[in-house]
Order: sequence, then structure tokens, then C-alpha cells
Amino acid sequence: MKTNQSWGGRFAEGPKEAVARYTDSQTYDRALYAQDIRASRAHARMLGRQGVITPEEAQILADGLDRVRAEIESGGFVWKPELEDVHMNIEARLTELTGDVGKKLHTGRSRNDQVGLSFRLFVADRLDIWRQRAAALCAVLVKRAAEHQGDILPGCTHLQPAQPVSLAQHLLAYAWMFRRDALRLTDTLKRVRISPLGAAALAGTTYPLDPQSVADEVGFAEIYGNSMDAVSDRDFVLEALFDGSAAMMHLSRLCEEIILWANPAFGFVKLPDGYATGSSIMPQKKNPDVAELMRGKTGRVYGALTGLLTVMKGLPLAYNRDMQEDKEGFLDADRTVESSLRLMAGMLEELTFRTDRMREACKAGFLNATELADYLVGRGLPFREAHHVTGQAVAAAEREGKGLEDLTLPELQALEPRIDSDVYAVLDYAAAVRRRETPGGTGPRSVARQLEQLELWLAEQEQR
Repeated sequence: MKTNQSWGGRFAEGPKEAVARYTDSQTYDRALYAQDIRASRAHARMLGRQGVITPEEAQILADGLDRVRAEIESGGFVWKPELEDVHMNIEARLTELTGDVGKKLHTGRSRNDQVGLSFRLFVADRLDIWRQRAAALCAVLVKRAAEHQGDILPGCTHLQPAQPVSLAQHLLAYAWMFRRDALRLTDTLKRVRISPLGAAALAGTTYPLDPQSVADEVGFAEIYGNSMDAVSDRDFVLEALFDGSAAMMHLSRLCEEIILWANPAFGFVKLPDGYATGSSIMPQKKNPDVAELMRGKTGRVYGALTGLLTVMKGLPLAYNRDMQEDKEGFLDADRTVESSLRLMAGMLEELTFRTDRMREACKAGFLNATELADYLVGRGLPFREAHHVTGQAVAAAEREGKGLEDLTLPELQALEPRIDSDVYAVLDYAAAVRRRETPGGTGPRSVARQLEQLELWLAEQEQR
């Protein structure tokens, strides 16, 4: 194979075909073409301002890069594997279009800091999309919660019925999760948007560059404080992959509940046809395949994070070719995270909640047991004693196949004489929900406050 003209002067012949295929990255890193061109245009203009090249040459480079971008986007660009990556393919075509001026674009930079800036721009662009998707999903959950403030269902711990909660409260728990995801992404973006340009290969450069002006032009607030750190840092990808993993974990938890709730044994939701599939042999089946796949795809994103942590764990300073392995995992995670957030929002928009089944389920599992214990505390019993009496009442009701609310007053008074007829108002499931008005609780005023807080935050996101 021919030697690569960007570095081949030292070599009598190029890499073997198998080696070239093994080290080739242009088949996937071409996804960064727009960001590479954006960074190169800013670099060219800076070279012109600094007098490293003439202003006229800087303009020729900028115009040539625009032409390259147009070719790529029209499908007319010819990608050459021997040029290894997106960056060399673009520079080679630029030189074909502009002649010797094109050879001046790389002045004062290395592929090490060039790749770092291009990939940071790409990651920043994608994280901003993830943030928007997380906020949009939060908005759908808030909307559906507002529709179901008066509906109740069993709240569970250990996947066992625990206490009644409003459906709004249950949905808002997920809304707060995806709000955190959006906030986490916003915070991560501060550290992604730091430009390594000016570090060159690892030690900086002798040219009178102005790296901060390039950072300003591409929308980054800062430049690196250390050139060796600049070209060897991949924390920004690791943070992005962690954020994606956390979002997928939240999605997977929600998927698990949808899968359970769609089972007729629960019957809490009816799946929209567009987000379910059937069976090739059992005509009655309506399978929650989208939720199942989303739950499964969570492992792909975890894998990308673990893979890159493993790549980075033993690398000495500064740049090492191992770092080429940062992109495929992120590109796959990007497709997974973005599409999962988008599809979950669509599925929740169309999901039908069977609130009648939810309310009926509250009667199983003695979800009002805590209410009886609290009632007894109000009658003067220490909590531990009230807990014991309530346990006896549950055992008695269970033996008779009743709910606590179905025990007669004499049956209850046989356990504790201080119980009176007003206990039945306390044992009402909806009343149990209404009584819990501590901040963040399931009571209606608390839920209304949560809705107000989240709607205010969502309005701020819209303004951004």
C-alpha cells in the first residue's frame, strides 16, 4: 500500500493491507466531518489573524472547507481508506481544491489536538440533543401525571404492595429522574467544551497561535491548562457515557414497570399497538418488545463506558493510538440513548392507564396497615406497640380473607379497645394518599407543588 502523504516521508513503503484495514477509522469517524470542518475553519481564520498565513490564504482555506462539506453532504465525496481517518480525507481533498494553500491548514497543530477538538465538538452537539430528549421525556411524564392526580395504585417496596400512592406521584418519580439526567448533561457540557487546540502533538508549538480565539469561535469557554493533558484526556467521553448509562438505567427501570403492568396479572396499562408486537404462534399475545429491547440495550451503553475505562486505565502520557477506541463505543451509545429517550416519550404519550385495575389492586396486600398503626399512635400507643397490634389485625384479616377495612369494629376492638368507629375513615385508601402532605409526598397539595416546580423548570428549558 502507498505511504500516507501526511506522515509517510520517513517510510519507504506503506503499511500492509491487513494493518491498514486494522487501523482504519474513516469508516466510522466520518460522522465527525461537520465538527472537523468547523474546527478547521476556526483554526484557519486564527492563522490568518495571527499572521502565520495571509488573510487571503485563510479565506481560501475557509471557502475550500465549505466546498468539501458540500461534497460530503451531497454524497459526491470520495472517502479513501489509505488516508486513515476523516481528518486526513478532508485535508487531502482540500489540497486538491486549493493547491499548496491547502497544505498550510495543518500549521501549528497535530492530529492529536485536532482530533480532540473535533470529537469534543461532536460529543457536545450530541449531549445537547440528549439533554433536549431527557427534558422532553420529563415533560411527557409531567403531562400524564397532571391527568392522573386523583387516581391511586399500590406503591411497592421489594416489589410487594406497601402503601397507596397517586398515579401522578408514581409518574413524577420518573420525571424527577429524567430532570436529573438533563441537569447532569448540562453540567458535563461545561467540561466537554474545553478546547485542546494549541497543544499540538503534546508540548505546544512555536507558532504565535491564539487558541482562546479558536475556542471562542467554536463556542467553547476555555482552553486546556496543560498541553500533555489536553491531548491525552478522554474524561469528557467517559462522563458522557456515564450520563448516557444513568439515563438508560432510568429508562430500564421504567421499562420494567411497563412490562409488569402490561401483564394481565396486573393489567395496569394497555400498550399502544405501535409500540408492541405479536407472536408468530399465539394470536392472543401483545408483547412489550420496545420496552424489553430498551431494557436490553442499556447493557450496550454500560459496555461502552466499561470498555473506554479499560482502554484508558493504563495509558502513559501523552497521546496513544489506543484512544482511537473512544469513538465507536460513543457513536453506538449515542444512537441508543437518543432513540431510547425519544421512543419512550412517544410510548408514554399513547399509553393507556387502567386506573380501575390500579384502584382495585389497592385492596390486596393490606396497603392501609400503616394507617392503622398511625391511628393507634394518635390514640396514645407507642409506635412499636401500635405496629404489633396492626400486625395482629393483618393476620386476623388474612385468616378470614378480608381487608383491614372489612374487619368489624368488635373484631378490631378485641385487639385494641381504643379503636373506635372513626378508624374506617382512616382506613380508606384515598384518604391515606390525601394525608401524606410532607414535601415530596403523595398528597394532592404536595403533588401539585411538584407539578408546579417541574413545569417551571421545563419552561426554563424551552427558553434556552
